[in-house]
Amino acid sequence: MRAALANFPMNKPASVALFMTCLTDAFFPDLAEDTVWLLEQAGITVAVPAGQTCCGQPPYNAGFHGDARGIAAHFLDVFADAPVIVAPSGSCVMMVRHEYPRLFRDDPARLAQAQAIAGRTYELSEFLVNVVGKTDFGARWEGRAAYHDACHMARGLGLTAEPRALLAEVAGLELVEMDSGPNGSPEPWCCGFGGAFAAKQAAISGAMLNEKIRRIEAVGVDTVITSDAGCIMHMNGGLQRQGKPIRALHYAHILSGRQNT
Repeated sequence: MRAALANFPMNKPASVALFMTCLTDAFFPDLAEDTVWLLEQAGITVAVPAGQTCCGQPPYNAGFHGDARGIAAHFLDVFADAPVIVAPSGSCVMMVRHEYPRLFRDDPARLAQAQAIAGRTYELSEFLVNVVGKTDFGARWEGRAAYHDACHMARGLGLTAEPRALLAEVAGLELVEMDSGPNGSPEPWCCGFGGAFAAKQAAISGAMLNEKIRRIEAVGVDTVITSDAGCIMHMNGGLQRQGKPIRALHYAHILSGRQNT
């Protein structure tokens, strides 16, 4: 069972609840700050519900659905009263939107709650572009960059145009496209992270990352921009280990302009 895509409100909501996500909270707190800044610039009041933890995707992808169900139930309780939920992560939004209804398909009460929350949970660029209708944040970024389509963001949610629409408004930014998938397919090339996959299948993950770095280098950029903290962490690790003068950043960093140093 797959939840329907989020139901876009007829009018811009006055407030949202921020779901920071695990990696943002632990490794990229500046991303949470940039997300709040963007939402406030769009005229949105932001609340950060206390007690939020993980969406449950790591145990879910590892096959521990019982553990994932407990984490997901906690998420549903924490965000039960949130009118709209926004997260700077396509991966986590896909988990809430598409997998929560699967987890609770045999629990009618939780299923109804999961479906309701799935319908009001948005990835940040999706919310800014499709709900708020704002793409220009007055940002300036001097440099040449490529955009990396994170797998869950692009294939899971179908969000490829929204981040690009935001980046197209950034003054000074030259945004270029990398090669597509293997054999010229339209699918973007994965960075090789995949959560636990990178640990359990390190050789395959590393090979995928090396090919991703080759594609990044091939277009002559100083920055690779993406939408998910996991991809950022994985690509930056590979780029730094190989001594490449390229860094990976979230599009929210570009829009806020705080890391243009």
